Amino acid sequence: MGEEVLLNHVALQCLNKEETEIFFTKILGIPKVKNFTISEGLSESIFGINKRVEVEVYDNGKTRFEVFIGQSNRTPGYEHICIEVEDKKGFIDRCKKYGREPLIVKKEGKDLLFVRDFSNNLYEIKEIKK
Repeated sequence: MGEEVLLNHVALQCLNKEETEIFFTKILGIPKVKNFTISEGLSESIFGINKRVEVEVYDNGKTRFEVFIGQSNRTPGYEHICIEVEDKKGFIDRCKKYGREPLIVKKEGKDLLFVRDFSNNLYEIKEIKK
């Protein structure tokens, strides 16, 4: 039909660098591979936000997140990121260990699993089908 399209990375905003580190490295198990800063001018050109911003990059070779560290006023919305983990139970245990309470929602006899990071970003969690 057309050329192949692949997802390169997901960019999102988190409020606190230390809590971001816990969520991505301890709960999700994705290592931080680098960080960089976007200048005020570049930030204004791309996002319309005239502020310098730090970016933390987490990447395990299959999944890559660029996390912008900054303040934000958020209103509830439908945005979420769906990821797959090898072991749902182990994931739930790690969430609880680090103070993230998973949300289990019933839908048509199935349990849907969601969790919010420390900055209120919502993740839907599915188990990798083997």
